[in-house]
Amino acid sequence: MTPVEANMNSEPLTEAQLRTLGTFANTYGLRRFRVDDNNRLSFEYDASRLRDTEVIHVLHQLNIPATKKVN
Repeated sequence: MTPVEANMNSEPLTEAQLRTLGTFANTYGLRRFRVDDNNRLSFEYDASRLRDTEVIHVLHQLNIPATKKVN
């Protein structure tokens, strides 16, 4: 396992989008996610199973407005 933490910018999320993030995390094997006060999304995942581009792609499919990875 290769744990990686990816940080992405986002627009403010609705309650429905936050629930969707919970489902996404359980389905795709993300270890944890959080949203901070500045609408930054942070995901911890296994890089041997997922790439950051795959995470962003699935987020967009779920109508989660995540943008490129930030530091």
